[in-house]
Amino acid sequence: MAIVSAMGAAAAAQSSLPTAEDVATALEAKYAAVRDFSADFVHKYRGGVLRKEATERGTVLIKKPARMRWTYESPEKKVFVSDGVRFYSYIPEDRQVIVSPVLEETDAPTPMLFLMGRGSLTRDFVVSLAAPAGSAAATYSLKCTPRRRDADYQSMVLVLDRKTLEIRSLITTDEQGGESTFLFSRVKQNVGLADKVFVFDIPKGVDVVHQSAGIR
Repeated sequence: MAIVSAMGAAAAAQSSLPTAEDVATALEAKYAAVRDFSADFVHKYRGGVLRKEATERGTVLIKKPARMRWTYESPEKKVFVSDGVRFYSYIPEDRQVIVSPVLEETDAPTPMLFLMGRGSLTRDFVVSLAAPAGSAAATYSLKCTPRRRDADYQSMVLVLDRKTLEIRSLITTDEQGGESTFLFSRVKQNVGLADKVFVFDIPKGVDVVHQSAGIR
């Protein structure tokens, strides 16, 4: 009898779940009101043709429209900055800065567009909900498959807090079977990030390479 009751409760919880389209629409509405945000991140990559694994850590700052700063602290220092006009890639060990125009919507990977407030989940993706871990699961897993072929990835999964719809992680899978996961923590929204935070000063003594196309 207890088993039947438990099964009934689970079925009721399942039927009360919103649809993937509902979650995607609510997520877009939420992030339309987010002007800027910051977070710590852990970036994990595994698989691919070379079957490699890597874990990196750092911080991210994003401000609409089109400004962002990804600072990798370990195990290797790296900085990627968009000031709204130009995109800078800098790896101190290489002593080189690559400068390119800011990514346009037609050129940029959609996960990056979404974080910068320029993509659309409901327009750019077919969405589905992964099965929850249980009726008390604290997150939604929203799988997003791009409507147009993307050279960088096959699908994207957004793991969302059920109560706040904050993005807890972003996972992409590429055509070689590689999986890239960004885990976000200490997320802060609408803190009033200044534009000067996204100014990149090219260090002295480094090579500067100018590219005519956006970096992917």
